[in-house]
Amino acid sequence: MKLVSYRKASGDAWRAGVVEDGCVVAAAQLLPGAPDTMPELLGEWEVWSAKLAEAAAGNSWREQSLSVEDVQLGSPLPRPGSFRDFYAFEAHVKTARAQRGLPMVPEWYDFPVFYFSNAAAFTGPEAVIRRPKATRWLDYELEVACVIGKGGVDIPVERAGEHIAGYCILNDWSARDIQREEVKVGLGPAKGKDFATSMGPWLVTPDELESARIATERGDRHNLQMVARVNGIEYSRGNLQDLHYTFAEMIARASADCPLYPGDVIGSGTVGTGCILELGADRFGWLAPGDVVELEVERLGILRNRISE
Repeated sequence: MKLVSYRKASGDAWRAGVVEDGCVVAAAQLLPGAPDTMPELLGEWEVWSAKLAEAAAGNSWREQSLSVEDVQLGSPLPRPGSFRDFYAFEAHVKTARAQRGLPMVPEWYDFPVFYFSNAAAFTGPEAVIRRPKATRWLDYELEVACVIGKGGVDIPVERAGEHIAGYCILNDWSARDIQREEVKVGLGPAKGKDFATSMGPWLVTPDELESARIATERGDRHNLQMVARVNGIEYSRGNLQDLHYTFAEMIARASADCPLYPGDVIGSGTVGTGCILELGADRFGWLAPGDVVELEVERLGILRNRISE
């Protein structure tokens, strides 16, 4: 099942919907009594998920559906409860540090690390991303996120999959020149990250990815190709299965002594080669107004955004 937040026109309220074969229908129309927004739906995910999937499997709803092309898609969660972005791909960490002449941090292998970013700055597919006034080193980051559908605290790795409502593409936009100065203080990124995070185009439930799932003792992995293009030119290519830390391990770490709630977002961090910082700005150049960035992940769709001044 693919879930979206959509609206018919700018200014309308965002509604939770289900997408199938290029058509979208409101969750509340598909299943009378179901919550009408994604935060509400995820808040009662254990109640409605199976019922919604069953209703979506029928065909009668197509008469009341709209074409995806006739609606505006937002971030599946226009405003998540929280956003933790992890640093879980070893290749990205090694290469990004090497670009700055730094060795690998040995402690990185001890446990998955993350930072909190701005949950109020989420945007969706086709949204225009305004380049911050203070940066000239704007970068994309090719990531995947999972969304929590069942809350909990101290969630063990072996049970973490039960807490995932679905997966989607995530672009953790970065102002690298600002970030470079901030991290010297030792506290982590802030203004280099808080201006925008793109997510979408839809939230894909785990059952849709079952044939790509690789079960391990450390949690599930997924064999999904990940590609980034700028103005139609391929820049990055990787695979979600290359995560050093699984989403189960990220969830276990995030929930240690701290409750997770439905609607919380967990980002994977950047896949290897998944940003200009890794590839080298001297080779590709930083993003500029007018550039169009497409992130594509197998089975999860395409997340496209344009940069403005």
